[in-house]
Amino acid sequence: MTDLAAVKRALTAQRIETPSWAYANSGTRFKVFTQPGVPRNPEEKIADAATVHQFTGVAPVVALHIPWDKVDDYAALGAYARDLGVEIGAINTNVFQDDDYKLGSVTNPDAGIRRKATDHLLEAIDIMGRTGSRDLKLWFSDGINYPGQDDLRNRQDRLAAALREAYDRLTGNQRMLLEYKLFEPAFYATDVPDWGTSYAHCLELGERATVCIDTGHHAPSTNIEFIVAFLLRQKKLGAFDFNSRFYADDDLMVGAADPFQLFRIMYEIVRGGALDPAYGIAFMLDQCHNIERKIPAIIRSIMNVQEATAKALLVDRDTLTAAQQAGDVLEANAVFMDAYNTDVRPLLAEVRTDAGLDPDPIAAYRRSGHDEKIIAERVGGTQAGWGA
Repeated sequence: MTDLAAVKRALTAQRIETPSWAYANSGTRFKVFTQPGVPRNPEEKIADAATVHQFTGVAPVVALHIPWDKVDDYAALGAYARDLGVEIGAINTNVFQDDDYKLGSVTNPDAGIRRKATDHLLEAIDIMGRTGSRDLKLWFSDGINYPGQDDLRNRQDRLAAALREAYDRLTGNQRMLLEYKLFEPAFYATDVPDWGTSYAHCLELGERATVCIDTGHHAPSTNIEFIVAFLLRQKKLGAFDFNSRFYADDDLMVGAADPFQLFRIMYEIVRGGALDPAYGIAFMLDQCHNIERKIPAIIRSIMNVQEATAKALLVDRDTLTAAQQAGDVLEANAVFMDAYNTDVRPLLAEVRTDAGLDPDPIAAYRRSGHDEKIIAERVGGTQAGWGA
């Protein structure tokens, strides 16, 4: 039988990281849709993250993206976040928007451009030290579009050299998270296309290097929960970028396309003992809220993760194990489906009430008038958007 008290404790302790860029204007590659009241600077992004934490109680960390969140005084930015009740999470690098990176960043055949890109990684580590961040998040769009365009082996050597230089700069509890992506804009060959490539580089680097799984960065029908189970077994899973996909890297709200997949992923997290924040996995939302209001969309995303987690915690593992060992295929699957089909919203309402929160965070946010307040106050200046 499932220990409901233990389930409640686990849900209360859960932590979800939100990204600064999700509070800004975003859109498709064809159009960025603006909204009134979106942040105009990093401080207002952090303030929005603090608002989300206020209503959910489980989002005390906000990730930054450099140079989108560039400021003169990062120590002051970290202090500002702490004053609002949140901490600075992962520092995300950007080596994909400069014209210099047309042929790649750290894998570019031009040594000068590789130096520029690697220096940016080192700059991000310096920012980590000044903000109190633990995680350096790396994603590379590097790759080639045509056979023969560049040497595939040489590009891996260049990548390894840059990763090593950044890795050796890490100190204290700092660590490296290496993300991957199947394609785009490198359509023929991407230099870090999958979890196996990321894992191999992290294994070569050392224990401070771990894989970041973006749930949208896979080929259709990929069994993501298998990847989770494998990397947990190897102690090489460091973070998630949660989102949903219908076609490719859509970056829609987590759980929107396939909530059952999210449940299966969270079950492997629970089964591996990795839900506890002390384990070290950063559960971050990486989403583009193109047409919906930013703050309530992020609150809803957090609620989706909480619901999937609650269902994963309700799996009767003793009964499941017995069915698995007996080879009872239908019973094992039924145990899984019973947990997934459970309505956990009343349970989560109890958890929030016990924590002194409103049982319905979305309704509470709407009643608060906060949306109207930021729309009225954030007039003038330049709105932050994708790439700014």
